[in-house]
Amino acid sequence: MRNVMLASIVAGLLVFTVSGTLACSGDESPVELSTGDTGTSRVVPTTVRLYVFDCGHLRIPDPGRFSLLPHEVSTLELSVPCYLIEHPDGTLLWDAGLADSLAEGSPHTQDNGTVSTVTTTLRAQLDELGLESDDIAYLAMSHLHYDHAGNANDFAASTWLVQRLEHEAAFGDAQAFGFDRALYEALETAETVILDGDHDVFGDGSVMIKSAPGHTPGHQVLFVDLVETGPIVLSGDLYHFPENRLLKRVPTFNFDDTQTLESMGLVEDFLITTGARLWIEHDIATNVLLDKSPAYYD
Repeated sequence: MRNVMLASIVAGLLVFTVSGTLACSGDESPVELSTGDTGTSRVVPTTVRLYVFDCGHLRIPDPGRFSLLPHEVSTLELSVPCYLIEHPDGTLLWDAGLADSLAEGSPHTQDNGTVSTVTTTLRAQLDELGLESDDIAYLAMSHLHYDHAGNANDFAASTWLVQRLEHEAAFGDAQAFGFDRALYEALETAETVILDGDHDVFGDGSVMIKSAPGHTPGHQVLFVDLVETGPIVLSGDLYHFPENRLLKRVPTFNFDDTQTLESMGLVEDFLITTGARLWIEHDIATNVLLDKSPAYYD
């Protein structure tokens, strides 16, 4: 095991410290099983593990769409992570990143000027762990914007955990919510669990989906209780920059400003109650200091 210490400083005003323990082996009395058609064996952990994947990178032209001024942010770069949670009772992929197909050509520029880049595919990172898409028991995305649902179609064999309002938006007037239906259309016929609020994924409180609407109708965040590292909340797009959290600024493209602020308050209260640390997914200062798969947090 080795200690991981994280410090992210916001405009000289706010310091976030994330500390945890990274474990690559232990005394878990593991069980081995064969995975997919690769012939590889994987260890089934007896405690929860969290893997961090590099699922792309964004560069925005200016922070105005996030209700921030240029002097209020220290960077225009955003990380795009995905996360694999391994539980003794199954696996959960949280967020599906930018589409792997972006790795095949030049960076893609959105109409709003945001540049999307993928250097390492999600597929390759799963391969490194001896996993195939069909080995993922559950798929949950914080929401269905393109940088969180880019590879969703690859996981149509998984059980999709989605809030009712997000599902209705996804297969209704998707464009009105900034969704690209082509990225997740295979999920329309996937086994789906429709959520109306919080959800205990494995039934033991260790991995909890928390409803946090506002950015989109059915936006959600993920609580992961790790034995050594401690409890973590993965933010989705509750915040994009630490400055959004510090200054309580709501992006101009959010679905509902009032809901967003209410969700911010509820999640902040939850962090206090549980003692969990918040990992802002798009915060590149946090992301670059996190150990990436095949290393893991437990």
